[in-house]
Amino acid sequence: MTKELIINAAAEGTEIALLEDKKLVELHSQKADAGFAVGDIYLGRVKKLIPGLNAAFVDVGFEKDAFLHYTDLSPYVKSLLKFTHLAMHEHTEHGFDFAKFNVEPEIIKTGKITEVMNGKPNVLVQILKEPIAQKGPRLTCEISLPGRYVVVTPFTNIVAVSRKIHSSDERKRLQKIIEAIKPHNLGVIVRTAAEGMKTADLHEDLLSLEATWKGIQKSLKGAVPPQKILSEQGKTNSMLRDLLNEDFNKIVVNNKTIFTDTKSYIQKIAPHKSDILSHYNSDLPIFDQYGITKQVKASFGKTVNLPSGAYLIIEPTEALHVIDVNSGYKSVSNNQEQNALETNLEAAEEIARQLRLRDLGGIIVIDFIDMKLPENKKKLADEMERFMQPDRAKHAVLPLTKFGLMQVTRQRMKPEMKVNTMEVCPSCNGTGKISSTLILEDEIGKNLSYLIMQKHTGLTIEVHPIVHAYLTKGLFSKRLKWSWKYKQNIKIKANTNNTLTQFTFFDDSEEEIKL
Repeated sequence: MTKELIINAAAEGTEIALLEDKKLVELHSQKADAGFAVGDIYLGRVKKLIPGLNAAFVDVGFEKDAFLHYTDLSPYVKSLLKFTHLAMHEHTEHGFDFAKFNVEPEIIKTGKITEVMNGKPNVLVQILKEPIAQKGPRLTCEISLPGRYVVVTPFTNIVAVSRKIHSSDERKRLQKIIEAIKPHNLGVIVRTAAEGMKTADLHEDLLSLEATWKGIQKSLKGAVPPQKILSEQGKTNSMLRDLLNEDFNKIVVNNKTIFTDTKSYIQKIAPHKSDILSHYNSDLPIFDQYGITKQVKASFGKTVNLPSGAYLIIEPTEALHVIDVNSGYKSVSNNQEQNALETNLEAAEEIARQLRLRDLGGIIVIDFIDMKLPENKKKLADEMERFMQPDRAKHAVLPLTKFGLMQVTRQRMKPEMKVNTMEVCPSCNGTGKISSTLILEDEIGKNLSYLIMQKHTGLTIEVHPIVHAYLTKGLFSKRLKWSWKYKQNIKIKANTNNTLTQFTFFDDSEEEIKL
């Protein structure tokens, strides 16, 4: 599989398209003035405790207070509160030595928010989910700092290795390396990208994250909540950090500043891949050049057509998303069961892509075409799991029910990606209504009379082909009657680009006459 990242920067923000084998699978947008991105770290002030929800509302500077549930507090939240207080009120220039910080006991999983957040303290929090609809951001106290090869989690000394690294020898090697070089009081999770990497690369990544944590400690000194303490990397760099691998063969940017920043970042994390980056400099929009605009128009909307003639209907509801699979005009073979299986497999692949592309979250119910054989139902469920594997969001796929429905749950990380693919009708200007065609002839005649009075000659009227046929039909046509009436030759010309009620006048020099 080849992967391409196409980055379109404009004054209002940046759009990033991820293509896999030339097919659009992810579309990200970042407004120029966007705040509260996932991963941002804030110093917040607890505003209100809600014992019934076992949660707290925290002021982080958003128009609505952010939500912090007890389950998102982290077992080490007492250590975090103590650290926040010490860092804010530190009197020495360089701050205290975090390696000598005394970690507090863990909280219990079944505790109460009122016991932990009593007194409404200031607390260091991280954005877990961006603001969605009428909700403020969702927060977590489990602070994590992601790098290229490792993720650092303060207040613990645990070392964990990604389960996607299957070799037990490699897992043991990485565990020994990290245990030997990691600082005290900083837990480390080894990412999949670390597989096969040298100790020096891992150490450099770890040192960079340790410096970031020290920077957070320094920024807390004298800080007044609500205040942003650390911003997540730009969307481009964060995607490269998480996705960049040998499959990537092209990154194209149309902005010189982003190009320079991205080049610097790639040279830092993967120098051997720096030659895949290029700067796009052309009058044609970058998304048009790489066929992304057309894919966006075809992929968003209620109906999604499949190459075979089958199609999907995607409907959002208050509680979930519903997807209906229809065979459409797909040719039906003699074997109805086989035809249903083929259509369902094609639909499953497109549905997995749509979930990533639109970033649909929560519960998704899919109504596949009914199949009778258990082995076909199992094959569909297995293939759906396989199609969902590239999706970075946490998800679960349940087998088909006896009614032929499949339930999928997917983690919602940010607002659903919605793209309006509809265009305003040039005839009605979006009202859904047009002028009566019964008075169209009178309107043309009235404007014609006015132009004759203004001494215009050699007039041509450009109209829709249907109107052209009506005005020119018969021996004594409307055109002929106008010519006799005004004592000059009136021409009627058909233009398929005109709407039914649209007409335009041209003079003898073929210039449009503005009415």
